[in-house]
Amino acid sequence: MASNFAARANQALMQSSPKWRLVIWLLLMLAVSLWTLQLWQNGARVQSDILAMLPHLQQDKLTERALNQVEVTLADQVYIALVAKDETTAIAAAKLLMQKLEADLIATGRNAALTDIRSADMQLGEALGQFYFPHRFKLLTAPQAEALASPNIESLLDAATAQLYNAFSYANSNLLAQDPLLLFPANLLALAPSSNVRASQGILLANQGDNVAAVVMAKGRESAFNPNAQLAQMAALTTALDAVEKDYPDINVLKAGALFHALAATQTAKSEISILGLASLLGVIALVWLAFRSVMPLLLAIVTISSGLLLAVTFTLSVFGELHLLTLVFGTSLIGIAIDYSFHFYCERLSDSERSAQATVTYIFPTVTLAFITSALAYVGIGLAPFPGMQQVAIFCAAGLLGAYLTLILAYPLLAGSRLPAGSRPLALAGTYLANLTQLSNRLTTPLGMSMFALVILVWSLGGVTKLTVDDDIRHLQQSPSSVTEPENQLRQLLSGGTDNQFLLVRAASEEALLQQLERVSPLLDAAITNQELGNYVSLSRYLPSHQRQDTAYRLQGEIYQTQLEQVLTSLGLDENLKPELQAAYLAAKTEYITPAAFFKLEAGKRLAPLWLTPSDKATDYGAEYGADYGAIVLLGGIQQIDALKARFANDESVQLIDKVADISAVMGHYRLLTLKLLALALGIALLLFSLNFGMKKAAVVVAVPALAALLTLATLGLTGSPLSLFHALALILVFGIGIDYSLFFASAKNHGKAVMMAVFMSACSTLLAFGLLAFSQTQAIHYFGLTLSLGIGFTFLLSPLILTTKKS
Repeated sequence: MASNFAARANQALMQSSPKWRLVIWLLLMLAVSLWTLQLWQNGARVQSDILAMLPHLQQDKLTERALNQVEVTLADQVYIALVAKDETTAIAAAKLLMQKLEADLIATGRNAALTDIRSADMQLGEALGQFYFPHRFKLLTAPQAEALASPNIESLLDAATAQLYNAFSYANSNLLAQDPLLLFPANLLALAPSSNVRASQGILLANQGDNVAAVVMAKGRESAFNPNAQLAQMAALTTALDAVEKDYPDINVLKAGALFHALAATQTAKSEISILGLASLLGVIALVWLAFRSVMPLLLAIVTISSGLLLAVTFTLSVFGELHLLTLVFGTSLIGIAIDYSFHFYCERLSDSERSAQATVTYIFPTVTLAFITSALAYVGIGLAPFPGMQQVAIFCAAGLLGAYLTLILAYPLLAGSRLPAGSRPLALAGTYLANLTQLSNRLTTPLGMSMFALVILVWSLGGVTKLTVDDDIRHLQQSPSSVTEPENQLRQLLSGGTDNQFLLVRAASEEALLQQLERVSPLLDAAITNQELGNYVSLSRYLPSHQRQDTAYRLQGEIYQTQLEQVLTSLGLDENLKPELQAAYLAAKTEYITPAAFFKLEAGKRLAPLWLTPSDKATDYGAEYGADYGAIVLLGGIQQIDALKARFANDESVQLIDKVADISAVMGHYRLLTLKLLALALGIALLLFSLNFGMKKAAVVVAVPALAALLTLATLGLTGSPLSLFHALALILVFGIGIDYSLFFASAKNHGKAVMMAVFMSACSTLLAFGLLAFSQTQAIHYFGLTLSLGIGFTFLLSPLILTTKKS
């Protein structure tokens, strides 16, 4: 079937005119170029967010929305700490920084790169006081509640007396007239989480050894992973910081935020694209020149690569609407693969100089077509992984190969018509290599040779595979340089650990049930802090007591206002005429409650509103399928023992510790195993497919080459201590696709196969050059991909010529 199809296609190819084929190719390239230009004008963009490459987790709707809320809340925040020797200098420097950033905000208006510039909010305490004071009868701290439950208010009277004679207390005549035991100030102070920071003159301060750090925060208007937004945000920051350093040269600046990680990743990716791509291109050009000593093969090699890259970009933008920078880094390897078709063409021309370009294309058409199909299927296998980034790589490279294939079939018959300079040395070297390989093969085919060869392979494979370890942690995919991570770690310590990506999602059937559940969670988190499992947390329970808790506080305060009010007033020397007013105020507060709706109208409440998930919001955003569950997010910071923290809530179905990093890592592990199974399936399908064309015995030999190469690659990774990840497994799929090409060319070779040996040698060199360079990438995912492919293609190159010896036998 396969041979009949190839024969019919070959016949059609011979009958078509080289000129018409070139015209079709030119029109195709023109149409693709115009379409690509249209895509860019319609908003196609370059993406640099490493998270965009990761799989989408299958979560329930509430969890999915909680993840989105946390990402929106924490994303694009920029933290700057100005460290000075004294508090005065730190405050002055911070005020200058805020002044410069606010000046940029005013000057650029809606186009400002950074917004929400802030430090400490000095009006926050006053605003909270005004909000909570009318509800003072329903607020009690734990010590206050314990004292009133005794019932023994002597300790409260002593505390109130101490405040009366304390020059720095909140006590004044107006407060005493409405809160004689001065209970409210302690409740107001309890709203502020305990931390190492303090406020002075509107600036957030923290001690760093003998120095003082002033912290300024801002939020990027656009995503930090947008390259244009990165440049705008860094420009605004750089201008403001330059002004600060000019006036305060001794200031040390600490930076933290996704912006600086994204910027480092973008710079690394751009650097690698230019360096690796240029090195790969120059290597291919040098290889072509050394082999053929002619300008035309060089020009056609560049045309082949360019057409492949053009189709790669066009298809990717058409499908995804954006192009990830890491896709371009992966895509530099396309240079080394797309050029293979050109190598096979010119090596055949070199072996038979009397054959025309059209006849050469017709001669290699069946093998090249089968090789293209298998390579494209290998990329399709990579695209089956649930990684948007790897799906992009699959589309990019498969489309690039299509561009190179069409260039060979349509453009080469006319453009490559010129004769090559006489030069038999490359073919002679290929022939010598094959002769030596044949001698080695003859020795291996003896009983002793086969036993030794099998023993070496067995020992190598078992020794390496048994030492293989796995590493699916996504944090190892992109590691920012120490110049980014060290200042961030210092700043996190200043802010008591900052906020981590993990958080708690608490759910309940009603608003009141949710508030009560949050109150049960807080003591567990306090215990975790005491046990150094956790640094800090942000929970709405601090600001929103449940109705049950408010009713309890109200009932306990009844001991004061209904039973012992006269004693309180007398003990504190207050006017007894206050009694009727205080009792009336107490009774009037009975039906008044602190509610989430009222709290979230405050400025402070608006900042915390994303932590509250209501059915009405969910129904608006996602429809009725969201159900009636309420949800609340508890932010966690300074996590030290994640497993111990998970154990605290393991038996509580209403509390879920959301760890997106761990969840995605688990998905990666699952798909790593699935990809290896897919590889085994692909080998089986290839065996059946090739048996239709070559017969079962020869097909088994063709498939055995990439299979053995994959096994030896895994063994080598184990022996070198490189942990196995999904990216290793995806690379093995590609080893299969490229390795099958080499096997097919040797299986289809006629005569002594010197031209095929030369073509495969050049192909292997170009592929090793491309992927070998990827192995030097600073991005772990790309490094793993390049290292695995380099090993796999190297083993395939060494093993595939043995097919010629099996043909003779």
